[in-house]
Amino acid sequence: MKDIKVYSWVELNELVFEGSWQEPLRRFRSNYVYRGLSDAAYELKTSLMRLEGLYSTLENHILRNFRKYAHRDAVRGESIWNWLAVAQHHGLPTRLLDWTFSPYVAMHFATANLEKFDIEGVIWCVDYVAAHKYLPASLREILEWEGANGFTVEMLSRAAASLPEFDRLSIADFVVFFEPPSLDDRIINQYALFSMISSNGALLEHWLADHPDIFYRIIIPPALKWEIRDKLDQANITERVMFPGLDGLTRWLKRHYSPSRK
Repeated sequence: MKDIKVYSWVELNELVFEGSWQEPLRRFRSNYVYRGLSDAAYELKTSLMRLEGLYSTLENHILRNFRKYAHRDAVRGESIWNWLAVAQHHGLPTRLLDWTFSPYVAMHFATANLEKFDIEGVIWCVDYVAAHKYLPASLREILEWEGANGFTVEMLSRAAASLPEFDRLSIADFVVFFEPPSLDDRIINQYALFSMISSNGALLEHWLADHPDIFYRIIIPPALKWEIRDKLDQANITERVMFPGLDGLTRWLKRHYSPSRK
């Protein structure tokens, strides 16, 4: 695993934007997506995995009952991918993991928990374009046809109508990154996307370990967390923006007025 420890705000910014120049486009467009965690020891466990026990056998039951009891207008159409995106967005245990295209959003989640300021944080950085090179042919063809780097729920629907059908697309595990519909301002403001692996019992970091050339981790030491946090706040990367509404506002105010623990 390639871990890079940073020691300054400038070094962190240079690292997350390194290699973003795309010569064919003559633009700065990074192929990386990011996931920030307040504790570097946290695994890339899905919320479904965190149920523990026989969680892998419960996925279908959880989704079936969510669809049964959810408000009839919760999701447009019957696509399982729309249902999965909505379920993840509202906290249902699923096999999805949250990521962002924005390194600053990832920095926010790595430094939002004041109770974790005495330990190292981490930002996982994954080249999602390179990850898609390991997809089964049927999925790669959809990306090539669309001229896209990542999937939408509509594109996934063309490949598989159900999770079991999706899992059967290849014998070997694979990972897709897809953007959810713009369900609300939270999805938009967090510049969010999801990762999904082709087995609900597979740990993403194990898959990444088998493909070490497409990811790295940025380790944030405790001594740097306050500087990152304060500068993100000044740049308006706060709970008030990440979680629009009164809940986000109160979370931001509680943290903003908490004393420094340097």
